[in-house]
Amino acid sequence: MSAREAASAANRFGLGAKPGELSAASDARGWLHAQLRKQPASTAFQGLPNSLELLRREAAYQQLRRMQKDDTDPAPTSAQMPDMAAGAPMAPAKKPLSPERRELTQLGLADIAARYRYAVTTDQPFVERLVRFWSNHFAVSIDKSTARLYAAPMEREAIRPHVLGRFGDMLLAVETHPAMLRYLDNVASVGGDSKLVHWQAVRAQRNAGNGDDGMPMRKLGLNENLAREIMELHTLGVNGGYTQADVTEFARAITGWSVPAPRQLTDARSGFVFRANAHEPGARRIMGKQYAEDGEGQGRAVLRDLAMHPATARHLSLKLARHFVADAPPDALVRRMAKAYLDSGGQLVALYAALVDDDAAWAPAARKFKTPDDFVVSAMRAGGFTLDQRPGSLPNLLRELGQPVFTPRSPAGFPDTTGDWAAGDALRKRLQIAKTFANRVTGDRTPLQMANEALGEAAVRGDFASMLQRAGSPREGYALLFASPAFQWRI
Repeated sequence: MSAREAASAANRFGLGAKPGELSAASDARGWLHAQLRKQPASTAFQGLPNSLELLRREAAYQQLRRMQKDDTDPAPTSAQMPDMAAGAPMAPAKKPLSPERRELTQLGLADIAARYRYAVTTDQPFVERLVRFWSNHFAVSIDKSTARLYAAPMEREAIRPHVLGRFGDMLLAVETHPAMLRYLDNVASVGGDSKLVHWQAVRAQRNAGNGDDGMPMRKLGLNENLAREIMELHTLGVNGGYTQADVTEFARAITGWSVPAPRQLTDARSGFVFRANAHEPGARRIMGKQYAEDGEGQGRAVLRDLAMHPATARHLSLKLARHFVADAPPDALVRRMAKAYLDSGGQLVALYAALVDDDAAWAPAARKFKTPDDFVVSAMRAGGFTLDQRPGSLPNLLRELGQPVFTPRSPAGFPDTTGDWAAGDALRKRLQIAKTFANRVTGDRTPLQMANEALGEAAVRGDFASMLQRAGSPREGYALLFASPAFQWRI
């Protein structure tokens, strides 16, 4: 039992066993709990610019573009940028990239490379899997150009610091981050009774009497995208008991939540700003509770209550149990996790501990099919190699496998069930890539030794073990391991 649990701790709760890890995880539950007691080091991400610095660089780049009036070198928020940052070949241009644009592209690739180098080497793989879980829970898809530069920084700035803290703190950090504010259009949300709308009406009336002043007026109005996704995806869940009226009122409460304008960036202290002139004044009634007018504080108060709602506790518990245990986790496990979350006041470690301590999470039937990201990271950990020799190689590979980095193409994030990833064409691509991985393996282990270190001896028996021993060469054996059915599952 202990050997099987050690393999599950490293492969299902972790990121895939690296050499020596199964021995370290011999006390599987204790090994996981120990990881939850230590805040992960951030040294792997030192030197990368934060979101405020990126806002400044982006604004400077766009200002330079306007001055040059050169359409052959579009701004980094153009439709081409998602492909660039994913490492794809750029469409032919009339002239080489400007140094400023090249720098922004390289920063994006450096962020991705640091993320995967850390995943391959970390001794806290359970915590790193939790970081990735929450990053997908609060999904930002970089195929939306305005959020292009900020998805990776959001993971660094809003997810990692709070992954072992309170969910309410993580929730606030995410919803006030430039990535989310831009991705879900809250930067364009203006209250219908705000000062900004009144000023626009006065200007329109003045122009009607005195002639057009030559400055077109942008249409101002409420945008409900962020409010809706907070309720439907980030907290309560689709059946969480809220109504369309609650969404609208919540959207009004968070009007004014935005990012600094270019002229404000020099003195800004963060990538978030509250624009009082765009805020809809007045009290709001949301899910049966009255929230007094309090400017920025009104939206914060709503988030605090949403974070501790019983529907949120169940929604988060179900998603975590689905991610770590099975596509259809036991309802009793979900209930126990939700109770631990509420009893602790929203402490995430209590939620994780309830999962780890429950025998249902270690049942023989508990297993998850690896996503492409899981497959790639677990292969690199097992083989002791990285894929960052060329900056675009890893993003290109993940895109080919069907899970491009930070590009779920929906606020719901990447799916998390077997049926979404086990299609025939996707599996054929894994077979092809297994050969590439085999050529990168370091050390002189036999294929059987590497399989035992990665999956545990209990999973490497019979015909599987014989096949690895009969391989024509170590490289062939490694490829057979990476392509094997056993390696496609987190068991």
